[in-house]
Amino acid sequence: MMATVEKMPMLAEGYEKLAAQLKSLKVERPQIVDAIEEARAHGDLSENAEYHAAKERQGQIEASIADIEDKLSRAQIIDPKDLSGDKIVFGATVTLLDEDDKSIRYQIVGQAEADAKTGRISYNSPLGRALIGKAVGDEVEVTVPAGDRWYEVSKIEFI
Repeated sequence: MMATVEKMPMLAEGYEKLAAQLKSLKVERPQIVDAIEEARAHGDLSENAEYHAAKERQGQIEASIADIEDKLSRAQIIDPKDLSGDKIVFGATVTLLDEDDKSIRYQIVGQAEADAKTGRISYNSPLGRALIGKAVGDEVEVTVPAGDRWYEVSKIEFI
């Protein structure tokens, strides 16, 4: 049986950011090869810190390029403005009320785009998973490092 390739939902912005990262890594790739050649010319490789650092960086670059190319090949770009409905799905912007009726707003995004500081949480995070499929008025309970938290879904937007 063939393994199915799991699609990776992301916003166009996240896709662009990954593509830009890939481009800059591909620019760095030949520079690292040059650095390795230059370090190699300095003689004894066992004592050559520059050579080892360059080889290590080369490994990181190749791994990153492979990882990003994989993500981009599986990318499923989702535009929240094309979505609608009364349930929380990937791309939705959700307003929650916490236990103290304090309002918090999050957008459900892909792992590569998640940044809690800017209000973007991964659909794979504990809160993201708890929110998917919920509707306005639903309550969710999430266990986070700080303990259990309760939220009520107060608004779902596709913006």
